[in-house]
Amino acid sequence: MINRPAGEVFKYLADLENLPRWNYAIAETQKVSPGSPAQGTVYLQTRTLPRPMQETLEISRYEPDRLLAVTGGFGDLEGTSTYTLEPNEGATRLTNEIRLEGRGLLRVVSALATANVRQAVAQNLAVLKNLLESAAGTP
Repeated sequence: MINRPAGEVFKYLADLENLPRWNYAIAETQKVSPGSPAQGTVYLQTRTLPRPMQETLEISRYEPDRLLAVTGGFGDLEGTSTYTLEPNEGATRLTNEIRLEGRGLLRVVSALATANVRQAVAQNLAVLKNLLESAAGTP
């Protein structure tokens, strides 16, 4: 639960350039498509962990205040991260579902990597919650 209205949470999430503020593994996320975030918007991201690399992300679903899905590279894995938002008395229940698979040889060990990703995502969502609920994190 995030003590912010769903519209504010969605707006913050949909601007993927905010990712480095709440995901410790990301150095920079830059929009390369013109216009406001929407379905089809593409971003180039610089990652520091698990190793320095660049990856491409695309907003694959964009349903304002309800659902946001991002597809692309997630470190050595690729897949889709889906955020579902449910309004709840002025707050927002945010659920994040991630479907990942390994690239190349990593397909074999992707199950092991997924456990590490699950823990990192939980930590990142806690940071996001704190950021959005703090006065400085007001979108």
